[in-house]
Amino acid sequence: MRIVAGSAGGRTIAVPPRGTRPTSDRVREALFGRLAAWGVIEGAQVLDLYAGSGALGLEALSRGAQAAVLVEADHRAARVCRENVAALGLPATVRHQKVETYLTEPSDARADLVFLDPPYDLAEPALAVVLERLVPHLAPDALVVVERSSRSPEPTLPLGLVAAQTKKYGETALHYLDHTDDEAGDG
Repeated sequence: MRIVAGSAGGRTIAVPPRGTRPTSDRVREALFGRLAAWGVIEGAQVLDLYAGSGALGLEALSRGAQAAVLVEADHRAARVCRENVAALGLPATVRHQKVETYLTEPSDARADLVFLDPPYDLAEPALAVVLERLVPHLAPDALVVVERSSRSPEPTLPLGLVAAQTKKYGETALHYLDHTDDEAGDG
């Protein structure tokens, strides 16, 4: 696997030997083309949940994001993330812990751009809990991208997130979610 574009464009990154499902080059190119057109990458604080190799967060950094936190529970994948960060010299922090646990911890940092690429077999109720716990970690006008199987139902959204659009690429569906400041239900 390689970084597609930006300061680290063309550089190869390692992929964990098993247990992850890397986003295909085709889907990553479409995703980052859309994000670039929307102008949401440059200077962004990125949160890459279920990071796997860290490819999505590292691609965002290569294309101008300011910093990224890569969260991965699997110890082999977290090690690969650390190796990729070190090899590319990009400003990322790797957190080896479950996403659900990470999101219960208080944080002063707020993410502008979030990649959420859980295993396709993660049940929808569990995904709904993750999305609810994510909302307090979001900056105003943050964008959340959820990658799921194109056969999965639309994610159940908590107060504070609204569906912007969904794009399907074969077996993969990308759900783009906007953060709203409507947490009190007053809008």
